Formats: sequence, structure tokens, C-alpha cells
Amino acid sequence: MEARAEARYVRTSAQKARLVVDLIRGRNVGEAINILRSTNKRIAPAVEKVLRSAIANAENRSADVDVDKLVVSEAYVNEGPRMKRIRPAPMGRAYRYQRRMAHIAITVSES
Repeated sequence: MEARAEARYVRTSAQKARLVVDLIRGRNVGEAINILRSTNKRIAPAVEKVLRSAIANAENRSADVDVDKLVVSEAYVNEGPRMKRIRPAPMGRAYRYQRRMAHIAITVSES
């Protein structure tokens, strides 16, 4: 039995989110939540929210799911679309920069 949750269009780069998601892949969900609580990264609360959603999806799917036996079987971050913005530069020029987005997906399953 497995359940999945996904957060799309999260305003962070995929590279930064992957640093946090790599910490919880393959862990027990209780242990993963503790790791996310103690991780000092801005994206950690968003990843925790996705993990809690996946746990709730597992509980809703089947009444006989033991939450203590759930494991983070898949956790990955994909790149989302980029917002292209322009910053004023000297002498009337303009510098372009990109605000990146990410899609965070977590799957939990019984071990």
C-alpha cells in the first residue's frame, strides 16, 4: 500500500529543495518528520507539509494502515517553470534574472 502527495510551483530552486529531500528518502516517517523539524533550511517546512499530506492520504486510502510502519519510499524534486524578471542596470540597461520554482513529490509505503 502506498500513497503519494505533491506540492507544485513551490517558490524555491529545485537544487535547494533537493538538499532537504535527500535527507529523508528511505527513512521511517516519524524519523523523517524529526529530521525536517531540525533542518535549518527555508524549504524544510514545505517538505514537511508534503510528507504529512502523504501520510494523511495513506490513512484515507485504507483504514488498517499502521502509520508507524510507513516509510518514505520515493522523494524527489523536479524543476518547475521559471519566472523571467528584469532588474535595472547602469546606463539604462536591464539585466534579466530568473525566479525558479520546483515541484516536490513524496511517496510513502508500508515496509
